[in-house]
Amino acid sequence: VEKGELIILETSGKEYPLDLQNLDACPTLSQHPLLKQFILSEEVGQLPHEAPPHIKLMKKLELVDYEPASDVGHFRYYPKGALIKDLLQEYAAEIAIRNLHAIKIETPLIYRLDQPDIAGQAARFREKDYRFKLDEKEFVLRFAGDFGLFRMMRDATISYKQLPIRVYELSHSFRFEQSGECVGLRRLRAFTMPDIHAFGKDLEQGKDEFEAIFREYTKLADTMEVDYVVAFRVVKEFYEKNKEWFIKLLGVTKRPALIELLAEMKHYWIVKSEHQAIDSVGGAGQLCTVQLDIEDSERYGILYVDADGKKKGCIIVHSSMGSTERWIYAMLEKAATMQKQGKPPML
Repeated sequence: VEKGELIILETSGKEYPLDLQNLDACPTLSQHPLLKQFILSEEVGQLPHEAPPHIKLMKKLELVDYEPASDVGHFRYYPKGALIKDLLQEYAAEIAIRNLHAIKIETPLIYRLDQPDIAGQAARFREKDYRFKLDEKEFVLRFAGDFGLFRMMRDATISYKQLPIRVYELSHSFRFEQSGECVGLRRLRAFTMPDIHAFGKDLEQGKDEFEAIFREYTKLADTMEVDYVVAFRVVKEFYEKNKEWFIKLLGVTKRPALIELLAEMKHYWIVKSEHQAIDSVGGAGQLCTVQLDIEDSERYGILYVDADGKKKGCIIVHSSMGSTERWIYAMLEKAATMQKQGKPPML
């Protein structure tokens, strides 16, 4: 995939162009080694040569282990691991329902591929989904919570007076990652995503929803005390028109961010944020993400009735605090970092 222009944005609003051949030319990176490590790993491609320690730790502590009778990237959780996973999922529900006042839903895990909207969504992930046949019909295991949520919202009658609406689901999801890409709890084939989707009437309301969720996810990452950096992928025109808004978001994180400026929209979103965990061997794993979607509403027939009585498309904010499995990875990697520093490891 062709990369966009890369810059570093400081909390002061100062920008530095990023030269991947000479990272030392950017003074910000010398003061923020985690951000430099993230760029080396994700943008330069200098991946760690050793396995992340959480794989040994999760077994040694009797939390999680591979299940030989299942597929690659599917795990068994022992009692202590199941407890940690439950606590993370309770925390996710608290953030969504109590803090953000989202309404909770539940939708199926499997969907028929003879439905045009489902087929369209699945086509985006053609090589990353589990497909199977039953009674001559082809089905797909969902790779995100969007499938059922979008159909539910399409069937709803929504007034502009009700917007914004926030919806929460604990989404059990499946992605057919390459077996060589599956690395412990960092990348797997079966995972659990606490997803929050917000529906707004226009771009300004969408930006407000993005910011509200972004604030909660930053607070989450801070309270969990994991090592993380922040990155944005954004269409350049949107960034230039909304630079003050990005500076405001950095005021929330209190740290500089990597920003990839895209010449044009390549995806359904115009901007997305990433809270990326940095592990003890220098690898990265995306935790929280928030995406501002300006296209999918009309594509999937999710409309609201405006004050003039006309049906119009929503702005959709897709977000997830990150899979609970990857949060366990991030917590164990932080404990491994503490061990390397001679400190007592703890969760």
